[in-house]
Amino acid sequence: MPKDAVSHTKKVTLQRAFSKLGISSRTQAEQLVKEGRVQINGRLATNPSVWVDIDSDRLTLDGKLLEGRHQVYLALNKPRGLVTTRHDPEGRPTVFDCLRSVDLPFVAPVGRLDKASEGLLLFTNDTVLAQRLLEPSLSIRKTYHVQVNGMPTEHALRRLANGVACGGAHLAAKSVRVIRRGEKNCWLEVELTEGKNRQIRRMMEEVDLLCLRLVRVAIHDLVLGDLPKGHHRHLTEFEIQSLRAGAGLP
Repeated sequence: MPKDAVSHTKKVTLQRAFSKLGISSRTQAEQLVKEGRVQINGRLATNPSVWVDIDSDRLTLDGKLLEGRHQVYLALNKPRGLVTTRHDPEGRPTVFDCLRSVDLPFVAPVGRLDKASEGLLLFTNDTVLAQRLLEPSLSIRKTYHVQVNGMPTEHALRRLANGVACGGAHLAAKSVRVIRRGEKNCWLEVELTEGKNRQIRRMMEEVDLLCLRLVRVAIHDLVLGDLPKGHHRHLTEFEIQSLRAGAGLP
């Protein structure tokens, strides 16, 4: 099968078909159906949750046949202050503002960075890879550079690596090390193989450290490098295959 082909092994709901084909999000698909713009085998679709077979059913949008779009893989250097969502009900700027000038098929971020965090954010319409990268059992490595106030003690570093109890959850890093020291603060490199909500910030609070900046610099073997803030780039074939291998995909 060509690498751009979309693989389908079973029926999916109509809104899921839109997402798998890289046409739109599921929410957007529901709206398109509500507006009467979608047909299945020549008949108007009225239920976005109806089951369809992408291989055999004829799906159209505004009379045009829906076909799988080529797979896209993007790395973005997320600036601080953007939320990781397509549309924010509060009207805040989002990471998609960085992609507005680019002609792209539907892509979605793989995971999130909170508003105050910066760094590497992966976008793709390869839903299989995205799901695998987010699978907790695979323990995909993510690397962060974290600026904290003060100088953490060796005891604090051991606690971060061994795990701290926070709100009933056990939060631990795969590794923590000091990479740069200043007069009043320092930078840590933190590796995680899990991704709980605000995990690093919560862990730092438990050892009496304040997180001043948090920058994700790598996902598995994909590195942020010198990509400028707010800019994006397409992944190389080598990077794509490395991510797929890390996710257990051919």
